[in-house]
This record gives sequence, structure tokens and C-alpha cells, in this order.
Amino acid sequence: MKKFKKYLVKFLIYLSLVIFVSTFLSFTYSYIPKTLESFDKRLRDYMFVLRGEQPDSGNIVVVDLDDKSLKQIGQWPWSRNVVAKMLENLSKAGVGLIAFDVVFAEKDRSNPITMVDKLHLKVDKEKIPDYDYIFASTVAQTPTILGYQFQLSKANYADEKAPQIPAIFIERGRTDQNKNMVIKAYGTILNIPIVQDNAYSSGFFNNVPDESGVVRSVPLIIRYDDQIYPSLALETIRTISDSKKVYVNYDENGVTSIDVGDYSIPTDRYGRIIVNFRGGERTFTYVSAADIINGNFDPKDIEGKIAIVGTSAAGLLDLRSTPFESIYPGVEVHANVMDNILTDNYIQKPSWVDGLNLVHITILTFLIIMLVAYLPLSFAVLLIISLFGADMYLIFYALFQQGLILNILFPILAIIISTIAAMTLNYFRETKQNKAIKGKFASKVSKEVMESLLANPDDNSFSAMSKEITVFFSDVRGFTNISEAMPNAQILIEFLNEYMDPMTDIIINEKGTVDKFIGDAIMAYWNAPGDVPDHADRAVVATLNQLHHIDELNEKVRVDPRFEAVVKMSDDKGIPIIDIGIGLNSGIAIAGEMGSSQRSDYTVIGDPVNLGARLESLCKYYNSKCNISNFTKEKLTGKYIYRFLDLVTVKGKTEPIEIWQIHDYDRSADEEKTAHKLYDVSREQLDKELKLHHHGVELYKQSKFQEALDIFKDLESWENKTNKNIYNIYIERCEHYIAEPPENFNGVFVHNTKG
Repeated sequence: MKKFKKYLVKFLIYLSLVIFVSTFLSFTYSYIPKTLESFDKRLRDYMFVLRGEQPDSGNIVVVDLDDKSLKQIGQWPWSRNVVAKMLENLSKAGVGLIAFDVVFAEKDRSNPITMVDKLHLKVDKEKIPDYDYIFASTVAQTPTILGYQFQLSKANYADEKAPQIPAIFIERGRTDQNKNMVIKAYGTILNIPIVQDNAYSSGFFNNVPDESGVVRSVPLIIRYDDQIYPSLALETIRTISDSKKVYVNYDENGVTSIDVGDYSIPTDRYGRIIVNFRGGERTFTYVSAADIINGNFDPKDIEGKIAIVGTSAAGLLDLRSTPFESIYPGVEVHANVMDNILTDNYIQKPSWVDGLNLVHITILTFLIIMLVAYLPLSFAVLLIISLFGADMYLIFYALFQQGLILNILFPILAIIISTIAAMTLNYFRETKQNKAIKGKFASKVSKEVMESLLANPDDNSFSAMSKEITVFFSDVRGFTNISEAMPNAQILIEFLNEYMDPMTDIIINEKGTVDKFIGDAIMAYWNAPGDVPDHADRAVVATLNQLHHIDELNEKVRVDPRFEAVVKMSDDKGIPIIDIGIGLNSGIAIAGEMGSSQRSDYTVIGDPVNLGARLESLCKYYNSKCNISNFTKEKLTGKYIYRFLDLVTVKGKTEPIEIWQIHDYDRSADEEKTAHKLYDVSREQLDKELKLHHHGVELYKQSKFQEALDIFKDLESWENKTNKNIYNIYIERCEHYIAEPPENFNGVFVHNTKG
């Protein structure tokens, strides 16, 4: 339950961060500044470039008033009879429809009939050609859609006359509010009446760039004098579909689509089509206008196609900036729009996509924050990078495979802001956890264990768990006499600190955890909370290092005037100032945070801990400075000098355990020459003594009590023996069993007391 509560609290903390970040991003998205919207569009432009050029339908050709044509025919505008010749040649080649991306707003200045009138010449006017009339007649006899412009700002010079469109525009779902979303015009720039009136129809060719100056969408309709008028592209499509009705569909946000014939064209709320550009300049087939006029072209390039007459010449100022190029012929923009409609290949941003974008942002925010919260930083960063790539591919796929425009900028912001926010929260939480860990373990564990805990604060190190440990208990011999010899309590505490400081450092240096100080006793353990694979050896090394340090510590105490009374007491009794016994045991214990809601500590409990305490208390009985169990001995890999002490059952237990004494490190001959030893005899004598001792123990276990007795009596008689109690213990037992032979003897001795 406690573990679940911990995870629930963490989840709720990070969920709160998800809500905060996603709310902030959603609010910003809903009231997006123009600058951010421009960034999003530029990012989408890069996707167009990344996608590359796409083949067009082949149904559209651009008749280009290019530099070549201007050089051959002359400066624009050309004489109308020349333009009429171009229309005638296109018509003879079987063109499907001709659309003009130019407007003939003035009379032909080179028109002969105009010159006659201007000069007041007395000639037969019926014999003088009228180029405007010739052009108008040709327009009437060919499948030609004229172009014109709307004035989108109030201008005094704008014409107020509106063009005639042979179609009915039906606005479905129109209200007084949503109708205002359609772009409104304030005047017109039409073709001269003779030309305009002879055309089947016409369409406006206004290209309206966005705030960054790039043409990304083109209006298909414009409202003028409360009437709807079609663009050149829309009117061209309406004409070839032979439809007399155009349906403009609205919802509460504005225009949603335009239906003409079999085509349903999705638009934005302003009635604009978002152009799915096929590529850069000259993606479509271009034919020079001069070649059309001179008949120098292949009719197959024209037959059955829509021919858009426009210009790529820089001097005629019809160049635009698009996602692909900053200098792009305006005529080809119309070609792209027509091709999108003919192939039903749209990209669109329906009104409901804003809701989808907000869901997208929220999901990304949740995923990123939870990845950072629950995964290691390096792995989380790798997944975030992968998620970023996958998300960009999803947006790319939606744009070009599904024709759906998703916001690009805000998912990127969601990933960046969520990552920073989650890492910042992690930093503050880990700082708090680090302080808590340091507060609990700064004086109890080694630096390596501390670093491990700090590096992995969420690895359940503090949760209660069963774990194999090696437990350590030490006790100062004769501490009652020491405390009684002290002049006051303050000196006693200072004496204990002199002893505890180096002993604690030794334990921590060997990656142990100091559990508690019980008066003069120390309890410690290895392999919790952090992992210490060689915990048994570490515990033995710490034990032997402490025993080796006792001589140095005694010398330090001996010269300290504060402890003069203790020194005198030890000299009078002929005992060391400080002498300790240590018990070690290994086994599966319960480790974790224990205590009350007001006061708790990390500790270990269980039978292995209790046995470790018993082993320490038996040091007096066996005259040993370090007792270990067979459970610890089995795990040791280092070289040590062992003495088997006993096979016993301790108080409260029925299973027998082996008790072993560790005399010291088992060093090489060269190391023996310079090393400080814990025994006062030569190594040869110690080896001989231990060999006889273990032989006597084997005889004892085999119930050969008389033979074992002889060996133990012999060892007891040695002057410099290394254990002054063990032989008397076995002598007493052998004599007892010789006098009262046991039945089914198994060598086990039962300890009925703790020490």
C-alpha cells in the first residue's frame, strides 16, 4: 500500500505538470500570435521541399509571355490582333479551354482605327482594321475565359462595374456572421467593355500572399456588392464541367467547401484553397507565346488541354513567392490550383482540425513528461528523439497522403517545453530526494553506495524487501570498567567518539552501512540498501582492519591526558585499554524503512541478524576476536586464517551452525615479513597449532574422546597458544563424554544462553 501510494503521488505530480504545460500550449495555440503562425507555415514549406516535385496531370499548359516572346513580338502590351492570332492558333490546335492571367483594361494604343480617330483622318473606316474588335471577336469565337482583378482595398480609381458570370452561386448555411469571412472587394479592374462583353465568362486572378509574403493559398471566391464571384481557376473548372450552379457551403466558422459539377473543393473559412504545389518553377509544360503566334509548336502539346496565358518575364511583374521558390510565375500558381481540383488532390485545414491539434499537443505532452519521469535520462532522450521523428513523419504523412494540415510548430514546442519542464521537475525532486538520502545515510554508508542511491532514487532501494546481507556486530570488552574509570560523562562520550570514528570509517570504506550505535556496540551490514556483490569479504576485511587498528588506537588513547584514569585501570588489571569482539553472519533478511509515521529508519531484521548478535556475544566464550558462521564462510573468496570453533545450536534455534574464528589475513611469506599480525607467534607455530586443533576436533566429532582429549591437553600446555579458552572447552567436554558416553553423538553443542 505504501509503495502504491508513493507511485500514485509521483504520477499525480507529473500529471499536474502535463495539465499545466498542455493548458499553456493550448491557450497559446488558440490565441496564436502571427509570428508563431508564420513559423508554422515556414516549417510546412520545408516539408514541401523535402517531398520534392510531383508530376502534374498533364491537362494544363502555360502559354508564356516570356522574354523570348517579348524580344520577338515586342514590348507588352502587344497589338490585339497579335493576341487574336495567338487565340486562333490555339483554337486550331484543338485547345480545350483558354484562360487569361492578364487583363486588357485599356484600349489597344496601336489600334489603327484609334489612330485614325486621334488624327482626324478622312478615310473609309470600314476598311481600317479595329484590333480591339478583332480580338473581341476572336474571344467570342474561341473557348476563352478572361481574367480580371478585384480591388481589395478602397481606391478612388477602382471601377464599380461588376463582370457578368453565366452561373448561379448558391450559398448554403450562410448567416450574417459567417458570410463576412469571404474576402470582400471594393472595386474592379475589368477588361475593356468590347472584350469583356464578348467573352463567355471571366474570373479574377488575384493572388493574395499571407503575412510573410508567400502565396500558400488562393481565394476561389470573392464577395463584391454582396454577390459571389469566382476565381479564374474556379470559373475554368466550372466551364469545363458545364455546370450552371456553384454551391458555397458554410458552417458557423465560415466557408467549408465549394461544390461545382462533380467537384467538391475543400477551402479554409475564407473560401481559399490551400495550394498543393507540384514543385518549383516550370513543373507544368510551358510553351512560348511567340511560338504559338508563329505556329512553331506541336499541336499535341495543346490539344484538349487548358491553356493558361500568363508571363514568367520579370519585367511584367507577375512573380510570386511560394513554398518552393521565392521567384515563381504567378500564372503557374493558377495552374497548380486547377490541377489540384482536376486531380482531386487537395490539402486542407478543416475547422475540426484545431481540436485535433489540441489533442495532439496534449498526448505529446503526456508522453514526453511520463518518459522523462519514469525512464533513465539517456533512454528517455533517445525515445524522445525517436518520438519527435515519428511525429514529424506522421504530420508529413497526413499532409501529403491524407491532405490534412496539422500544426507543426506546436508539437515541436510541446516536445521541447515538456522535456524541459519534466527535467526541471526531476531536478527539484531529485535534489529533495538527495537531501533526504544524505540525511539518512551520510554518516552510515560508503561514498559508492551513496552515489548509487543518488543515481537511482526510484529503484525501490528504500522499499522493504528480502535481501541477502552480511551483518556485523562489535562490542568493546570490559566497557563497564572503562565507564566506571571515567571522571565524568563528557570524557566518556569523548572516549567513545575516539573509538567510534575510525571504526565507522573502516566500515564505510568497505561499502558497509552503519545501522546503529548501541552504547559501545556497533551494528552494521553489507549489501543493503545498495548492492555489494562481495559483501561477505567486505565485512571480513572491515573486521580485520578494525582489529589491526586497535593497537594504534590504544597507543593514541594512552598518550591522551583526558583518558589517564582508564589507562591506569587497564595497566593495573593487565588488560588492553580497548579490546573488541566481532560477530559476522550472512543470510536472507528483511531490509527497509521501518518505524512509525513520526520516526523511522532504514534497518535490517530477521534470523540472520539475531544470529550475528549471538556470534558476537560468543567471542568471550571462545576467546575469539572474530566469530563467523559457516553461512558467511561459504561466501568468502579471500585468503584468511580460519579456526573451527564449534558446531552448536544457539538459544532459540534447532538447526546447528558452524562457528569459525578468523585469526587474520592469510598472507604470502613475503607479506608476513612486514605485515602487522593479530597473533603473537610465528606462522609456522600457528599452522602447527591449527593443524593439531582441527585434528582433535575431527576425533571429537567421531566420538574418539580420549584421543581428542590427549591432543587438546597437549595444546593447552603450550606456552604461546593463540586461543586460551577453546582447548579447556573441549577438554571439559571430552572428560564429560568419557565419563558419560553419549548416544548417537553428532558433535553438536547446545548453547542455552546468549553468550
